Amino acid sequence: MRGGALPPFNGTVSNRDVVRRRVGHAAGKEGVPVDYTTVLRRLSLHDDRVVADVLGGADTQSAGLDPILDPRTLALVRLAALVAVGGAVPSYGAQADAAVDAGATAAEIVEVLVAVIPMVGLPCVVAAAPKLALALGHDVEDAFGTLPGR
Repeated sequence: MRGGALPPFNGTVSNRDVVRRRVGHAAGKEGVPVDYTTVLRRLSLHDDRVVADVLGGADTQSAGLDPILDPRTLALVRLAALVAVGGAVPSYGAQADAAVDAGATAAEIVEVLVAVIPMVGLPCVVAAAPKLALALGHDVEDAFGTLPGR
């Protein structure tokens, strides 16, 4: 394999083989096994580079398409997707940071939670709320532990 390209799919390669090859590319060392725990650690810390490496160097922002959404809207859409799939705290942190950096306010970010209730259901939003609160810098245990008047 030269030039970082994967061999063409011939219908007989298992998903595990494809992941193993792509992870090998992520380390930049063809033929040298990569410790899967390193990849898991990088993914759990929301390391964008490992995502791009595993996807074969694809641009994770626009996937090769001309961007239509501005960075603020894209970050808000990605936050909505995190709610829908039950994203992890580090992912919320990265996307909330991206949204704020792109000009979104904390109120607009929270409005995303409210906006997706009809689509994903209240339980998903309730599960996402503390993750988003942490991403926005709130101490969930102290500030959100009990409802007022209870």
